[in-house]
Amino acid sequence: MRTGAAAALMVLSGLALAQEGPSFDCKQRLTSSVEERICKDEKLAALDRKLAQAYGAALYQATDADKQALAAEQRSWVRARNDCWKLSDVPACVETAYRERIADLTALYRLSEPVGIGHYLCPGPPARELVAAFYDTDPPTAMVDYAGATQLMRIARSGSGARYTGGQRQFWEHQGVATLQWSPKGPEVSCPKK
Repeated sequence: MRTGAAAALMVLSGLALAQEGPSFDCKQRLTSSVEERICKDEKLAALDRKLAQAYGAALYQATDADKQALAAEQRSWVRARNDCWKLSDVPACVETAYRERIADLTALYRLSEPVGIGHYLCPGPPARELVAAFYDTDPPTAMVDYAGATQLMRIARSGSGARYTGGQRQFWEHQGVATLQWSPKGPEVSCPKK
């Protein structure tokens, strides 16, 4: 993370957390019943402020080419969050949406240091390195690099070990061995830790 960005994020974090209400103006005409609920619920408002911080930091980290895509993703996320009104437990849906978006931005834009990095060697030919960076987010996330591609994954239920899924891909680490399924129809690859 850029040094100036880290300092600015810390200052903004303190200011945003001290503020009451969400990051948007509740006195303006709101576009959904979900936004009205966020204005009335301090827990959801605090999550909105936290997301505003993460989004601002992600915009700062993003390349000029990526900023438009990030803004479009955020607009799409807002529409999906606002669709929570269709579910029976609206507050739980909104809270989950916020937590997942904050976690995703934190991992994708590396807004915090990973709590661990695993290096694995997957058989070939040719043999390829698999690198997984784990983030202490809520829910836990991992950035998995393999075969020239990077995939954001979130933790998923497993009987044992740590299993992450995302983009129809799966990474599962148990006792120093990673099992990777990189394509939906592809085979699972067993990769021991280096």
